[in-house]
Amino acid sequence: MSVSKDLDEVATVGAAAREGLEEALSSTDVTLEPQKHRILDKWSYLFAWMGGCVSIGTFAMGSSIVGTLNLVQASVAMAIGCIVIGIALTINDQAGHAYGIPFIVQARSSFGFGGVKIPGLIRAVPAIVWFGFQSWIGAGALNQVSATLIGFDNLIFYFILFQVLQVALSMLGFQGIKWLENIGCVFILASLVYMFYSVVTKYGGAIGGSITNLEGTWGVPFWNATMLFLGIYATMILNVSDYSRELVTNVRPAHKCSIYVMAILPATMFMGLIGLMVSGATGIADPIKVFSSAVDNKVLLVVTLLFIAFAQITTNVLNNVVPPALVLVDAFKISYKKAAVVVGLISFGTFPWELVKDESAAGLQLFVEVYSAFLGPLFAILAVDYYLLRRQKLNLDNLYKAGGPYRGVNWRAVIATLIGVAFAFAFMSVSWYASLIPAGIIYYALMRMGGSANRFME
Repeated sequence: MSVSKDLDEVATVGAAAREGLEEALSSTDVTLEPQKHRILDKWSYLFAWMGGCVSIGTFAMGSSIVGTLNLVQASVAMAIGCIVIGIALTINDQAGHAYGIPFIVQARSSFGFGGVKIPGLIRAVPAIVWFGFQSWIGAGALNQVSATLIGFDNLIFYFILFQVLQVALSMLGFQGIKWLENIGCVFILASLVYMFYSVVTKYGGAIGGSITNLEGTWGVPFWNATMLFLGIYATMILNVSDYSRELVTNVRPAHKCSIYVMAILPATMFMGLIGLMVSGATGIADPIKVFSSAVDNKVLLVVTLLFIAFAQITTNVLNNVVPPALVLVDAFKISYKKAAVVVGLISFGTFPWELVKDESAAGLQLFVEVYSAFLGPLFAILAVDYYLLRRQKLNLDNLYKAGGPYRGVNWRAVIATLIGVAFAFAFMSVSWYASLIPAGIIYYALMRMGGSANRFME
């Protein structure tokens, strides 16, 4: 009798534990509903952005301006780009921070429930491409460590393994991201300093000849460079509400702007200048090849390569999995976890092995310019809609009512986007900047014309 009772108690405890586990797992699933429980304080938010901005794409942009700007001009261009990013993030993060809504819900007020797929797709495409590109770099770093330590060399194996790891971490939601970024931030900063030191020590003479003594220019190529380093993060400017909805509410805009700049500037300066200096000195644009030759100590080489791999995880999980996954959640009404798996599978088709070639730096520069031409108008429309048309007051009921006033497509937003894109393509070297004012003015004017636009103003 007592044995039976004990077994019953064990079963009860086991059932309770199982239910608790299921509840814990389900609580990590990201939804489109307004976020009420905020898990990121100011320091966690800073660390998350700092870890998420160590992008190999920044290294590639540094490589792409070799022969155009000297060291001083490149440094100033990166700083300007980061300050503009910080301001733009602060402008567009307020809807998410104030109301707890993600980007895809925020965009319903300007594009409509049907039209929101347009900005969603435009945001998702570069994220998935960068996901594949940076995963290939991270996998290459792991493969190099494996080949160095145990003699096992299989890049395809590590690429698949790396993708599975990142998707699994992203499925933990922002709880997992917070843990990952907070722990990794110190390691990332220390590794960036060491990598910078190694490059200067190894290639100092060549750097002076090819970059420091270059006359360069402060003209259009300089402003193009500011946009390139801005363009790396232009995707994040668009969907910053996905992150700010997790930030505690008692943080003022000026403080948030300082957080963004403090997080983005060090990572951009270190990675961008390393890419510029190394490619200028050696002509090599692949970071794995660069650090394999720049770091002579085997232990330090392994640590550096592990840093490269880890940095890709922190960047991809935050910036390149969450945004397109939320787009899929909205478009196909699937769970966030399933959407994260789909994003991982799609990224296999981006052919990242082609993007890492030395001759691909110019192609990546063009890629950034092209998608920035689409992201600039979208940012302008979201800002005009929230600040000028709605005066920072959103109707949450309408944002979640598929058959309500925001049903269908708001063609005024689509038209304004296309006009902004046209201006951007006319001034491709500064596409993001060129698109802002035309798109914003056209959208505001069309929405003020009345008629059927009135229902989108409710």
